[in-house]
Amino acid sequence: MAERPDQLVIGITMGDPCGIGPEVAVKALADPRIRNSAGFRIFGDAPTLARAAEQAGLEPGWWIETPQQRSGVRPVRGQVVVVDYPPFAPAVAEARTRRIAEPSRAGGEASLAYLNAAIDAALLTPGDPQRIDAIVTAPISKSSWHLAGLRRFPGHTELLAERTRARQHAMMFVAPQLRVVLATIHLPLMEVRNRLTIGRVLEPILLGDEACRNLLGIDHPRIAVCGLNPHASEGGLFGDEEQRLIEPAIRQAVEHGVNATGPWPADTVFNAAVDGRFDLVVAMYHDQGLIPIKLLARDEAVNVTIGLPIIRTSPDHGTAFDIAGRNLARPGSMVAAIDLACTLAHRRA
Repeated sequence: MAERPDQLVIGITMGDPCGIGPEVAVKALADPRIRNSAGFRIFGDAPTLARAAEQAGLEPGWWIETPQQRSGVRPVRGQVVVVDYPPFAPAVAEARTRRIAEPSRAGGEASLAYLNAAIDAALLTPGDPQRIDAIVTAPISKSSWHLAGLRRFPGHTELLAERTRARQHAMMFVAPQLRVVLATIHLPLMEVRNRLTIGRVLEPILLGDEACRNLLGIDHPRIAVCGLNPHASEGGLFGDEEQRLIEPAIRQAVEHGVNATGPWPADTVFNAAVDGRFDLVVAMYHDQGLIPIKLLARDEAVNVTIGLPIIRTSPDHGTAFDIAGRNLARPGSMVAAIDLACTLAHRRA
């Protein structure tokens, strides 16, 4: 891992306190390599984090602040500060009493507060002791956000884009074997055809090319663009979206100097990328891109929101309510998300 500057501070949002976010966060920071890669601020609930550490047999080794009482000290490498939100503690504790965790209003309100506080910290001016250099978000429950009254945003990505005023953004997944960016994100499958436009295909191609060059250090990325239909419609036999929308977007990307090709059949292009023929695949919809990356890199894939003025990474899994609070969660994807956040922040510094 590349050397990091001592002044690097990574913010971690705890996610839904009833999910596995607290567990994977404390387990990831128990890894000496990760712990010593930066200073950290965890935005969350100190009792929930302490409970997760105790169940895992770990010594927390952090100090606690509240949003109202900040020390003004910027954590250095190896130090962890928990920004504690005690107003949510009683409701969260009650929600956790269920035998099997589930979405809750308390979890939605708490996870939203943690995220907004982290975004505020990431948007502070350089030199402010409360500023963070990147955000790593533990999983939230979209149902919990809905129960908390937040219905405008299907997930992290859309809220981050609005809060940071990002005109263009895309969801990108990075793993050792494969990189994928999505043209559409949280849409019902039947809506994808209606929402897909030339611009919605072109945008992730351009953003993905820029991210490969400026964030991932790939000087000349080779980008494969998936078709929407089986066999990429096979010359129009199975739909016209390839000829009407995807091919024009690829041509425009090429005119911008991007090495983009396609549309490729989705059932073969991912194998070609894994074999090294492509550096990035642009998928047309959520599961088209997420199934192969989660199958190949379950504990290594990282979600990166590209196009933002700040750095945001996240594990590629959800809240896993079914195993929450049982010390069964594996921290691999959180470790990878923190590691990549450090790398990206270092490159941007």
